[in-house]
Amino acid sequence: MINELLQHTLAASRQLVTLDDATINRILIDTASALLTRQAEVLAANVEDLSRMDPANPKYDRLKLTEERLAGIAGDMKNVASLPSPLGKLLSEITRPNGMVIRKMTVPFGVIGVIYEARPNVTFDVFSLCFKSGNACVLKGGSDADSSNRALVAIIHDVLTRQGVDPAVCTLLPPDREATTELLNAVGLVDLIIPRGSSSLINYVRDHARVPVIETGAGMLPTFFEQRWEQMKTGARSSTMPRHAASASARFGLSDRPSRPIR
Repeated sequence: MINELLQHTLAASRQLVTLDDATINRILIDTASALLTRQAEVLAANVEDLSRMDPANPKYDRLKLTEERLAGIAGDMKNVASLPSPLGKLLSEITRPNGMVIRKMTVPFGVIGVIYEARPNVTFDVFSLCFKSGNACVLKGGSDADSSNRALVAIIHDVLTRQGVDPAVCTLLPPDREATTELLNAVGLVDLIIPRGSSSLINYVRDHARVPVIETGAGMLPTFFEQRWEQMKTGARSSTMPRHAASASARFGLSDRPSRPIR
């Protein structure tokens, strides 16, 4: 079953090279608008997911969708549509002594698989970025957000179908581990895999994938700056301020700003 889905996505990805940037942008904008129009069904699906999770779970807030958050997701997709196309850019050109001209151009990867956890907003983020750059996407979300992800992908598929694009350019896999295993081993069907989530997820994907992987960072690393700015400006440090904090403040040029965490 998974293999058939991936084969369909690979075949559908070839249609993307026929779409011009105006068509891509129109589909992204239409998808963002459809999300706002159908937000009631997305929120209802999200309630199903939330009902299966303890509100005390740290993942609960990441999983939760609201009208405000959906508006932000739609706005982000419209922002992607407003960006210039990343395709067909000439990066470099050299002429060999024999007269051969070699050009380096930006082209799509093809099919990109993204494995992520209880963040349904990633579903729209991944589709918009992949579609804008001419790539098909294979989404492997966590079981915690399965109802939300299916509702979001249904909206994407409806818009693609109306615009005459094969909806398989955005494929949502089942949330089970077997699907993850098949995706990690989909040589010849998937060109690249990107894990997004905890360090354990990223490490697992990196260690078990036979498909090329782009490894992302895990979590946030807040940096706090000492309030004694005058000491920082002169390079001095107090007994409570580690040396790296003083050097970091100088690098970020924060000598005259109030103390606050940077995320």
